[in-house]
Amino acid sequence: MPSATASVPEPGPTPAPIASLPSGAPIPTAAPPSKPIPVGALLAALPSRADAVLTRLHKCLATPAGIDTVMLFVCYTSRLSASALTGLSASPAGKWLALVLSTRASATLAARLRALSTLLSEARTILRLWALLGMYTWGKGLVGKTLRGSPEGEKESKTTMVIEWARLLCCVGLQGLENGAYLSSRGVLGWTPAQQGLAYKWSARFWAAYIGIELGRLLAGSTEETGEWRKKVARNAAWMPLTLHWSTDVGFVSEPVIGALASVPGIIQMRDLWASTK
Repeated sequence: MPSATASVPEPGPTPAPIASLPSGAPIPTAAPPSKPIPVGALLAALPSRADAVLTRLHKCLATPAGIDTVMLFVCYTSRLSASALTGLSASPAGKWLALVLSTRASATLAARLRALSTLLSEARTILRLWALLGMYTWGKGLVGKTLRGSPEGEKESKTTMVIEWARLLCCVGLQGLENGAYLSSRGVLGWTPAQQGLAYKWSARFWAAYIGIELGRLLAGSTEETGEWRKKVARNAAWMPLTLHWSTDVGFVSEPVIGALASVPGIIQMRDLWASTK
């Protein structure tokens, strides 16, 4: 038998405030479209923009390290572009390219980009002829630290010193052999072509050893992945297969891949250099 007492109904949801209900007013649009900039204003701004770009480029080229970075960037992006043009001309897509750019013009541009890359590569080799002087200063500092010794019980300091000496010896080996081979190719020294080729090969092997030490040091010594750490790892990881490629008689990396891999450190270093000129 049902109870005589009526149950109290549960309270319903609170009505939405009037302000939250939809209205018949049109929905406001975003900011009104901006007026197009007059062509005259754009032309008037060109000289100042060009001046800003040239001023920053001048700052990039104000130091030997900056000069090397700019040449590294242009050298390998030109090499990559030349390989891309050559491959595109030989592929089925080359037929489409012929509609826009003649095959002869494409081949000429590729040849000129490759010549520019070769020229800048030699220019960087010439700039590195003086690198042994910096390594002398580096070694002199390490000798002083070694003679002073590390406090007893600091095993990490001793390990760091061993790594620093290994890095220095690798750099001296790669740079000394490269200098000797290049100067001999220009008639300054008397190494035979066979000796030059062997020197270049061992120079690349010292470079590969240095890159291996750097990667090991970065991967083992960092507890936090920062942006700078990632850039260092990316640069060294891109160089590693190339140093191994140049360490062999035949090589195993194709020309487009050489340009692509070497462009990675070039782009990273150029971006940092350009940002520092603001």
